[in-house]
Amino acid sequence: MRFNFFAVGVGFILQTAFLSIRGHELGRCPITNLFEVIIFVAWSVALFYMVVGPAYRLSLMGAFTAPLVALLQLFALIAPIDHSNRAKLPANSWLEFHASMSLVAYGAFALACIAGVMYLVQERQLKTHHLHSVFYHLPPLTDLFAAITRLLWWGFVLYTLGLISGFFVGERLPWAQIICAIGVWVLYALILQGRYLRWFAPRRVAALCIVGFSAALTLLWGITFTAQTHTP
Repeated sequence: MRFNFFAVGVGFILQTAFLSIRGHELGRCPITNLFEVIIFVAWSVALFYMVVGPAYRLSLMGAFTAPLVALLQLFALIAPIDHSNRAKLPANSWLEFHASMSLVAYGAFALACIAGVMYLVQERQLKTHHLHSVFYHLPPLTDLFAAITRLLWWGFVLYTLGLISGFFVGERLPWAQIICAIGVWVLYALILQGRYLRWFAPRRVAALCIVGFSAALTLLWGITFTAQTHTP
C-alpha cells in the first residue's frame, strides 16, 4: 500500500514539473489544447488521490488510480492532439481561472468514479459470497461511501466556482459549451441531492459517479481552449 502512494506521489511530482515547464514556455496556464487539458486532468486526479487516500485509508485506491492516470497520459502522448497555437493572444486571468477550476473539479469527479468502482466491486463480492484476495484489502463500504460524498462535494464546489467565473471572462463563450457545462453541473447537483434526500441507495450513487464522470470526460472533445478565445 505504501508503494502505491509513493508511486503516485513520484508521478505527481513529475506531472507538476512538466506543467510548470510547459506553463513557463507558454507564458500562461498550460491548458491551451486537448493534449495539455488531458495531462492537467490526470494531474488533478493524482492531486486528489494524494489528499484523499491517506485521510480515508484508501491506500489501495492508488492501484485503481494509477491505471487511469497512465491511460490518460498515454493517450495524450500517442494521439496527434498536441497542436500548438501560433497566435500569441494575451492571457486572460478570468478565463484561465475558469478553465483551471473546472479541470481540477474533473480530478475530484474522476476519483469519485474510482471510489464508485471500488464500492461496486466490494458490494458485488459480498452479495455473491465470492471473496477474492483484493476484498481483504478494500476499505469498509462506509469509508468508501464517505470518500465518494466528500469528493462529490469538492468537485461540485470547484466546478461551481469555475462555472460562475466563466461569466466574468469578458468574452462570448459558445452556447453549446455553456449548455454542456450547466448540464454537468445539474447532473452532479442531482447526484448530491439524491444522496442527501435518500432518493438513491449508496450503490446507485456509486454507479452514477461512474456515469457522471464518463459524461463529463466526453465533453473534452467538444471544447475550445484558452490559446484561442474560449475555454472549457
